[in-house]
Amino acid sequence: MSTSPTKMERYWKKNLQTLAILLSFWFLVSFGFGIIWVEELNTIRLGGFKLGFWFAQQGSIYTFVLLIFIYVYRMNALDREFKVNED
Repeated sequence: MSTSPTKMERYWKKNLQTLAILLSFWFLVSFGFGIIWVEELNTIRLGGFKLGFWFAQQGSIYTFVLLIFIYVYRMNALDREFKVNED
């Protein structure tokens, strides 16, 4: 019995690492910037709005959409790397 991880185990490990990083970043932006550090960020203005308010209302949504595109790009790269793409 081999103790080295199989190709699919390595694939899923990298997939879960990608998910953990992206979700951590989204948590930081949505919860951290929108709730925890909102008072500090409200001293800065973005387009006439307080930055903390902007993150709570718009920034976390924009960040989430951007992270979706990053995830798709990363998963396509992983699929090609491990030759599991849908070509």
